[in-house]
Amino acid sequence: MKECELLIKNTTALINSETIQEKVDIVIQDGMILEVGEGLAKEYQSEETIDGKGRLWMSGLIDSHMHTGQQLLRGCVLDAKPIIWTRIMLPFESTLTPKKMKLSAEVASLEMIKSGTTGFIDAGSYYMEEAGSVYEKSGLRGALSYSTMDEEGLPPSIAMNAKEAVKRTDSLYDAFHKKGRLKVYYSLRALNSCSDELVEMVASRARERKTMLQAHMNEYQGEVNGIMEREGMTPYEYLAKKGVLHEKFLGAHSLLLSEREKELIKEHKVKVCHCPFSNCGKAVPDTPDLLKRGISVGLGTDGAAHGGMSLWNEMKIFRSVMNIYHGVPNGNPKVMPAETILKMATEGGANALDESGYLGRIEKGYKADLISIDLEQPHLLPTGSYIHTLLECVNANDVMDMIVEGKALMRNREVLTLDEEKILFEAKLYRKEMG
Repeated sequence: MKECELLIKNTTALINSETIQEKVDIVIQDGMILEVGEGLAKEYQSEETIDGKGRLWMSGLIDSHMHTGQQLLRGCVLDAKPIIWTRIMLPFESTLTPKKMKLSAEVASLEMIKSGTTGFIDAGSYYMEEAGSVYEKSGLRGALSYSTMDEEGLPPSIAMNAKEAVKRTDSLYDAFHKKGRLKVYYSLRALNSCSDELVEMVASRARERKTMLQAHMNEYQGEVNGIMEREGMTPYEYLAKKGVLHEKFLGAHSLLLSEREKELIKEHKVKVCHCPFSNCGKAVPDTPDLLKRGISVGLGTDGAAHGGMSLWNEMKIFRSVMNIYHGVPNGNPKVMPAETILKMATEGGANALDESGYLGRIEKGYKADLISIDLEQPHLLPTGSYIHTLLECVNANDVMDMIVEGKALMRNREVLTLDEEKILFEAKLYRKEMG
């Protein structure tokens, strides 16, 4: 018999966003998917075997845009007056400490593991080395960034010039890029907060180190107007002129896009992502048109201050928003079908993580980043379509197991890589300190 490290036998599997297979076995070796098919359990002797009966295994979800540094702001921004960024989030981030950042990353890690998010892209904050140490221990796959901006008038604790901003990301890159399952991206927090010098320096350094560059893009009308007043062109036109746009650029949000900007995004193979719950207070993206153009789109939570970090919630909200805004006026109830949304949360996220062709499917040669769903529950049975039920009915608490690169992070909802009880205790203490 052939040998393998892990065998998941007799299970239902979401092979890709359009394909369900039942009674299949999944063979895993060296963190990769070796084979998928029926009857493989008879051919392999494994070091460990998981009985997949009653569960559905699928690729882990990937959060294409989140904020570790805002984890402790949960419940503090809903119904707040605009602009939340300048009134609440920026002042809070300026008070972060290494201790706060460590707790933020611990709680974020727990929430992602227990909700089925195997990969993430952090948009950047401060004391990211503390977060990196936690994420490395958690076993999650992710990309880290430093909050990079140099505008005048920032709180003294986070004020810096362009050279200092880039230097901090350099340090983070040296410490954590390709350490465990982590990467480091260079970033522009928001173009309005970045000088020409900073934009050029960050873009140059990302190219030199052959890593991704991300930025908050076209999220608010005021943001777009500010760049147009300052530069005489839209945000994506400005970056194109600077030579910043390329296939390793990730434009978070990308809600308010002109026709020319859509053309530039396609031309330069830029990746974008939407954060449905957070975005609902700003604008509705023209996602059907972006996908029609062949643009890669991922989903993010903008978490954790905005509605938590469950991508299951985000997918449901996104489906509803797309249908009422784009579908109903055009008489098209399938304007954003379940298969498309699941693909955004898996393969779209893989593109944002710069892992296209390696994540997002249960196929030979893909990395074994997998989660299982407990199907034997009244809100999931019976079903006429597993794919539809995944989108409509599955919640974070239905995720039972998580494997990242072949290593178990959670089994039967018990987190194996972090001390959940201790972290929740410390989170409660923080809540008491808040008053």
